[in-house]
Amino acid sequence: MAKLLYQLDSYLREFDATVARVEGRKVYLDQTAFHPGPSGGLDTDKGWLVLPDGSRVEVLEAVEEGEEVAHIVSDASRLEPGLRVRGVIDWDRRYRMMRLHTASHVLLSVLYGRYGALVTGGHITPEGARDDFDLSGIQDWKRAVAEAVEEANRILAKCIEVKVYWLPREEALRIPGVVKLAERLPPAVSQVRIVEIPGVDVQADGGPHVRNTCEVGRIVLQRLESKGARRKRAYYTVEP
Repeated sequence: MAKLLYQLDSYLREFDATVARVEGRKVYLDQTAFHPGPSGGLDTDKGWLVLPDGSRVEVLEAVEEGEEVAHIVSDASRLEPGLRVRGVIDWDRRYRMMRLHTASHVLLSVLYGRYGALVTGGHITPEGARDDFDLSGIQDWKRAVAEAVEEANRILAKCIEVKVYWLPREEALRIPGVVKLAERLPPAVSQVRIVEIPGVDVQADGGPHVRNTCEVGRIVLQRLESKGARRKRAYYTVEP
């Protein structure tokens, strides 16, 4: 099981690690700050592994495999178990996804608070986010989402600190609405990572976020689509 450094510090751009094993172009490390996709709906981190001689191998993709992260690299021929490497995250890519991730939590909180809406799916890339909501029973759902975006922007502008901490599963599940995804928290999880935006949202979440809502900027709603009676889709991004 690799130590997931991004869960401890979302702003970690570089880290040292030891190669645990190599399988084809998949490299497994004893610890990593690369967030794998599509874990938590986020796209994969990308970046580089710096070898002891200073040369770099590109990390094309990070993939979640159970309790491990497979780093798919451009060339694994010089990587072997026991080798010390330095991981470097493509920070521009990661930081934009962090901003969108925190934005999605605030938007979801507004829709959940107003309509009890649950997220039934979603995906975040550096370019933008896509969320599917269960807004069944809401006749003018497009207006509801547009108004929720405006309220979310007012909340983000308040510069609220984003807190990250861990709770035992039983204690976490006593928090109302802590799991807003339509699917439940996996039963094997004993310790739950909590992302809290005080006064706004408390959510079980394993992905990287910004430290303060001011960093997000404004959410820009791009388009809305109906995918069925219980599945309404919103596409949005954040201002540069």
